[in-house]
Amino acid sequence: MADLVGHWWLSIVLMASFFKLLFLRTYHSTDFEVHRNWLAITHSLPLNKWYYESTSEWTLDYPPLFAWFEFLLSHVAALVDPQMVLISKDPYASTRTVIFQRVSVIVTDVLLAYAAKEYCQYLEKARKVSFPPLNGLVLFLLIVFNFGLLIVDHIHFQYNGFLFGILLLSITRISEGRNLEGALLFATLLNFKHLFLYLAPAFFVYLLRTYCFRSDSSKPGPSLSDFHPLRLFKLAAIVIITFGASFGPFINMGQLHQVLSRLFPFKRGLCHAYWAPNAWALYNVLDKVVAVVGKAGLITKEGIQTQASMTGGLVGQSGHLVLPSIPPLVTMVLTLVSIMPALLHAWYRPSGTKRFLRCLVLCAYGSFMFGWHVHEKAVLMMIIPLSLLAVQDKKDARAFLVLSTAGHLSLFPLLFNQQETPLKICLMLMFTILSFYSLCLIHCGKSSSNQSSARSEIFTLPIVSWYEAAYICGLAVLEFYCSLIHPLTSLSKTLPFLPLLLTSTYCALGVGWSWMLCYANSLCSGANVVHQPMGSPPVSHTPHHHPQHHHLHHGKRKKR
Repeated sequence: MADLVGHWWLSIVLMASFFKLLFLRTYHSTDFEVHRNWLAITHSLPLNKWYYESTSEWTLDYPPLFAWFEFLLSHVAALVDPQMVLISKDPYASTRTVIFQRVSVIVTDVLLAYAAKEYCQYLEKARKVSFPPLNGLVLFLLIVFNFGLLIVDHIHFQYNGFLFGILLLSITRISEGRNLEGALLFATLLNFKHLFLYLAPAFFVYLLRTYCFRSDSSKPGPSLSDFHPLRLFKLAAIVIITFGASFGPFINMGQLHQVLSRLFPFKRGLCHAYWAPNAWALYNVLDKVVAVVGKAGLITKEGIQTQASMTGGLVGQSGHLVLPSIPPLVTMVLTLVSIMPALLHAWYRPSGTKRFLRCLVLCAYGSFMFGWHVHEKAVLMMIIPLSLLAVQDKKDARAFLVLSTAGHLSLFPLLFNQQETPLKICLMLMFTILSFYSLCLIHCGKSSSNQSSARSEIFTLPIVSWYEAAYICGLAVLEFYCSLIHPLTSLSKTLPFLPLLLTSTYCALGVGWSWMLCYANSLCSGANVVHQPMGSPPVSHTPHHHPQHHHLHHGKRKKR
């Protein structure tokens, strides 16, 4: 059983790649044309015009390293189909173009698989007693076959897989005590996709506390005598050199302001066209409820014509009917307030990399719950890192199962064509069953048979409580209505965006609850952690049962 992932990872990657090839001819969103246009921009134009080109509405709005990534891809694309790299206002999607772009995502996903293997092997070596090889295999499967990445990257179309691979490699190197490598990888990631800035506070606080204030960590707070300015200089140099190499050419051309205006377009409004399941989705619904209850349905504010303005499916500025509209500054303040307890906890109790992971997840949660113009796809920034914790701690597994079911279902509106409905339902069912069953193998011992009470026997699932199981069952009811019932009713014409509103609102409740569970796990974990030297592997005090010795008591519970 030694190094199980190391022996089998390539076979699993090949199986996953062949599985993804089945999606070649499925629906793809406008993001497909976005990336096709970026291939054309970087191939056909000189560097000084990349961030000015606007023939197509899908202008280049990712950091420079991703633009160079597209530049490299474009040279292969030109050999496959020369028309693919021509700038045009109209979309272009020949068969060769579709196959090339789909395959390019599959190939770059190898980096995600490699990073997952590296992290699994780190855990197997660092925690041989409490982390058997089979646990690593479970984690590897949860990452490589993640439902969100499957539909967002391989159907909807994006390149999130290899970006999360860089993130996981960064986490792995920091976990191994190779802090400078980890910092370099994360700085590189920020120059591929700037939305990972959401995670930057966790990296900054943890590296500053554990690397620049090197101490025995037996004291809850750092001392100035423990501060190593040379180490801070090394970290700063890595960040400056990485950003300099990325943005330097554009700074030299006097284009920094233009690049930044593309990266941070605050004119896009509080919410994305498809509401992310966060606090602002609940706020929007509350605004509409107050408007209806107060018989203010016909009242308009500046820029508002109907109550459907916030659910019109369009990206842009929109206000609220009754409640105050939210400016970007408010979202920034609320985000900082929401992550501050996690950062302070990581600063004063930094022992073990598990604390760093929890802080990172909470930073992603705070940015997702309260950020400006959050994309629904950003829920993956919590789901992927939380899966690393789910195989190590039962409490984290509980939060992960609630988050992954609610968060993944919130992605369903991305695939709005009816022909994709059976596919997304089957894929999510398979991943959800895999998640519950595999995490039950790891965490459910004989004591788990006492989880449910007689009055809650209807709603029973492993690891989660009965009311969380009831909520998860409600997700199935919600999707049944949105996919099958609503299109057959008159509401499909009068309220076409009602399914979107219901999905975002109901999923926001689950995401918010999992956020509170993660905060409770993080803030309450300090009492059970033995202080260790920084960079050493964490000591677990939670009894782990070897999965081969488990006698499952939940055979009837694995359907959701």
